[in-house]
Amino acid sequence: MHLGVFLPNWIGDVVMATPALRALRHHFPQARITGLLRPYVADVLAGTSWLDATIPYDPRGKDAAQRTLSLLRRMRRERFDAIVLLTGSFRTALLAWASGAARRVGYARHGRALLLTDRLEVPRVGGRIVPAPVLDAYLQLAYRLGCPSESPRMELATLPADEAAADAVWQRLGLAPASHVVCFNIGGAYGAAKLWPSEYFAALAQRLAAQRHCQVLVLCGPHEREAARRIVSMAGHPHVTSLADGPTTLGLIKACVRRSELLISTDSGPRHFAPAFDVPVITLFGPTHIAWSETHYARAVHLQVDVPCGPCQRRVCPLGHHRCMRDLSVDQVFAAASAMLGRAAHEQAA
Repeated sequence: MHLGVFLPNWIGDVVMATPALRALRHHFPQARITGLLRPYVADVLAGTSWLDATIPYDPRGKDAAQRTLSLLRRMRRERFDAIVLLTGSFRTALLAWASGAARRVGYARHGRALLLTDRLEVPRVGGRIVPAPVLDAYLQLAYRLGCPSESPRMELATLPADEAAADAVWQRLGLAPASHVVCFNIGGAYGAAKLWPSEYFAALAQRLAAQRHCQVLVLCGPHEREAARRIVSMAGHPHVTSLADGPTTLGLIKACVRRSELLISTDSGPRHFAPAFDVPVITLFGPTHIAWSETHYARAVHLQVDVPCGPCQRRVCPLGHHRCMRDLSVDQVFAAASAMLGRAAHEQAA
């Protein structure tokens, strides 16, 4: 059997898809499973064993070999027996149909029901979609192919090169192995509305370093380097450092989260690295419904303030005040972090 899986386009969603991938691998141990994915999410799954091959797909990319028509030709050559669509777009459903795959499993939305052989319905009340965990929705697709019940536990791996890069960061920044390292994930590819103010992150970092004696490592991608530098500068504490002045990759960020004691994160992709490595995580929610990205992880704390205009699911605050994030105070996050660090210390002592 040759099984194709269209993977989600967002880093966090790919992590939330790992229980479904594990279910498919366990149920079809002899199958060839090929992931169809955007190039920028490939490193999320590096080191895992659920996929036998991957095919990069970027309909607007510079590489013609990764665009739609090239992908379709490749899919026809692969002769998939079944394709599971963890994506919700009409385009991917059309590609699955045009590939000739006998079974095409996905959610019947965006006008693509006729392109699917196995159609799942999105939960609705009064015609409106009900926010529900994406992780569970992905598992339902695997169950439609006959997979037995699978744990919702997310799972990732790191490569030896990732761990070596993290070792170099620990040495360069003086992060002692026995110290309490708290990582900050400050970004939000979805849009500015998900961002917590840099001055809040800086004040939190300073308090964690001075009062909890933690070492704070600000994680960042290429587009967040300046913000990371500002946070370190405003914190003004020798135990607050960042990845801004060295090479940074998804693999390195995974390795840094894996060896940290706590991750404090905006509602963006890397927050899901923590539960995948069994690291406690505090997520700062603003405009998004918590239910969409609920992961059923016992060591997670979700912080969100109740504002009349939210959660609005908008990329940029339509009212300009951004209260959903600005009203989430440093005191609240520090209290949650202190409680989680205290629990971790108690667990280690026990």
